Amino acid sequence: MTREAHDQFAKEYLEELLKPLGQVDIGKDVKSEVREIDIWFVPNQSKSVTSDLGLLAKMAVTSCLFEPFRNPPNEMTIRSCMSKLSSLHEELFRQAKRENRRLMETEFPVLWILTPTCSKNKLDGFRATLEDDWETGVYFLGESHKTAIVAINQLPKNQDTLWLRVLGNGETQKQAVQELITVSTENQCNYLLEILASWRKNIEINTNINDEDRELIMTLSPAYLKQREEWRQEGLQTGLQTGLQTGLQTGRQEELRLIVGSLLTARFGNLDEKLSAVVTPIMELSLTERTDLLLNLSQLSREELLAKFPIK
Repeated sequence: MTREAHDQFAKEYLEELLKPLGQVDIGKDVKSEVREIDIWFVPNQSKSVTSDLGLLAKMAVTSCLFEPFRNPPNEMTIRSCMSKLSSLHEELFRQAKRENRRLMETEFPVLWILTPTCSKNKLDGFRATLEDDWETGVYFLGESHKTAIVAINQLPKNQDTLWLRVLGNGETQKQAVQELITVSTENQCNYLLEILASWRKNIEINTNINDEDRELIMTLSPAYLKQREEWRQEGLQTGLQTGLQTGLQTGRQEELRLIVGSLLTARFGNLDEKLSAVVTPIMELSLTERTDLLLNLSQLSREELLAKFPIK
C-alpha cells in the first residue's frame, strides 16, 4: 500500500510543481512495449518562466523523464527504467524520420531516477559520477546514456533542493515536510500540502499498516493538520450561516481529536486513560505548538509526554 500510495503522490506532486514550466504527461505509454513512464516532461519553448524550484527547475530545462521511488530501486529496476528511456528515444527517432526531420542529440530526453538513497556499490556498478556544476547527490552515468541517479538523502539541505527532498524518506523527508510547512504561504505550496495530506489519508485508511506506514503517517501529520486548519479557516471566511459554521467547527474538532488519538496510538501502542487525558490539551495548543509537538512525538517517551500535560 505504501508503494502504491507513494507512486500516486509522487506523480501528483511533481505534476503540480512542473506544470508552470511546460507540458507534463503522467503515465505515458511507451508504444514499442506495454510499459509506462511515470512522468514525461517537455519544457515550454514559447515563453520564459521564472521559477523558484531550484534543482528541480534545473533538471527540467530539457525534455526529461522522472522515475521516483519510495524505496531504493535495485539494479534490475534501474536497467528497466533505462530500457524505457531507450524505447522512447527510438519512438521519437521514428517520428522525426516520418516527418523528414533530423533529431538533434540534445532533443533526446534525459532520465532522472529519484531514489531516497543509493549505495556506493550500486553507483560504482553503473559508473555513476558527480559533476562539478551539479549538486552533491546527483550522479550521472556516461553522457550517451542520458541518465542520472539522484540520491535524495545526499542533496544539500537548502531551499534549492527542498522540493526534491520531500520525495525522500525517514529524517530527510521529515525535515523537508517541516520546511515546506513554514514556506507554504503561496497557493502552489498550499496545494502541495493538500497533496501530502491526501497521501497521508490514503495510507491511514489501509487496514494493513506496518511500521513504515506508521512512521510515514507521523511524518506527514503536520502537513495534514496544517492543511485541515487552512480548510477550516477558508470555511469560516466564506460567510457561511452561523449554524453551518458551528457544525463545521464541531466536525473539524472531532476530526482533530481522532487524528491526535491515532498518532498517540501509533506511537505508544495503546491509548489508555492517562494518554486519553492529554488529547484535549494537545488540541488546545496553537497550530505551531501542536505541529511541533506531533512532529517530534517519536522522540518523546510516554513519561515525557505526560509530564508536559500534568493532570490537575
